[in-house]
Amino acid sequence: MSLEMRKALPAALALCLLLPPSFSAAELLIPMDAAQSDHLRAYGLVYDYLKSSGSRAGKSWWLLNIRGGAFLLPDDAAVSERAVDWGVTVEVATQADIAQMELQVERSNAAKILLEKAPRIGVYAPPFQEMWDDAVMLVLNYAKIPYETFYDKEVLEGRLGRYDWVHMHHDDFTGQFGKFYRSYKSFPWYIRMVDVQTKIARDLGFATVPKLKAEVARRIAAYVENGGFLFAMCAAIDSFDIALAAQGIDIVPELLDGSPTTPDLQNKLDFSKTMAFKNFTVSLEPNEYEFSDIDISIYENSPDREAFALFPFSAKYDPVPTMLTQSHESLVAGFFGQTTSFKRPTVKPHVILMATVVASDRAKYIYGSYGKGLFSFLGGHDPEDFSHIVGEAPTDVSLYKHSPGYRLILNNILFPAAKKQERKT
Repeated sequence: MSLEMRKALPAALALCLLLPPSFSAAELLIPMDAAQSDHLRAYGLVYDYLKSSGSRAGKSWWLLNIRGGAFLLPDDAAVSERAVDWGVTVEVATQADIAQMELQVERSNAAKILLEKAPRIGVYAPPFQEMWDDAVMLVLNYAKIPYETFYDKEVLEGRLGRYDWVHMHHDDFTGQFGKFYRSYKSFPWYIRMVDVQTKIARDLGFATVPKLKAEVARRIAAYVENGGFLFAMCAAIDSFDIALAAQGIDIVPELLDGSPTTPDLQNKLDFSKTMAFKNFTVSLEPNEYEFSDIDISIYENSPDREAFALFPFSAKYDPVPTMLTQSHESLVAGFFGQTTSFKRPTVKPHVILMATVVASDRAKYIYGSYGKGLFSFLGGHDPEDFSHIVGEAPTDVSLYKHSPGYRLILNNILFPAAKKQERKT
């Protein structure tokens, strides 16, 4: 795309980045406000540049709280051409425009974050077909961001160390087969899932699925503790912390007979081992859909009543949550999942609330540290599928190019690009 074909960046809209004088005469600005034609693939464009350029990459920046969280890349013909192919809006910022950015970075809630490398992405996903989709994989596929999938065997083999960013979704780390017993125990897909999960556990040397999942949860927690970054949605959120709190306890020795026999589990939970939650009550009742009282899912609510507001963080003093909440909209439409939102009293004091459900005492989006690593949990299953019914067709992400909910997922994808991490593998 020629410079004439690209819309020049107005100086009045580009007042927020102090850059070294060694930068080229013009930069490519990827706006993330209303001017952007495809917010989701814009992330893919940045990721692709970081991945393809490697050590040859020029200075690449994430402009926090500037035009919806815009990106600034070196003026590269390949980026311009790919932007046209992918339908991503790219503008030109001249050196004169960039020179004015120093003023706003000094005087307003804005900052620049250097993006250094394309993070290696791993998604915890079973090697068999399930009755539901994974919204993170859907949006990664649409944004053209590459990732690898792994499961229990790979975790036990120590492969987590190859990833900078790991995602978990509707997974059940308590080994209760997703708590679908009451509604789906006679369905072929449920029976098949139980059989396959049981076989995987036995093939890996575990007597039961709960015992296998407890060890997998422990290994994933160790990955974070050693410096990894973990993102989770839906049932993976509270079932993961339950598994950590119940380490060493046989959660459900026998589930399918309808009579869990774990003695006095509640009084044996160790909340010091959990990442995000405390003082929660666990449910081992097969006929109950919830894992614990962490979750709040008011299913009679409408999308408007489940809407959540992103907290406006200080870009200079709180850059991490600022990165994770970049959006062109501060109010996001709500969406359900097996774990939809979190009771505030169950959230640990050190955990940062990044979004809360409007007019409620419920957290929707949280972030915190665990050892040397970080985690981010977003309640709900799919930002553009409000109710999410088991067996529904996957969302067509191309219909939601401007989804602020999907943007929150992709913020997490690029976050590790801005942070050097040294950890044991």
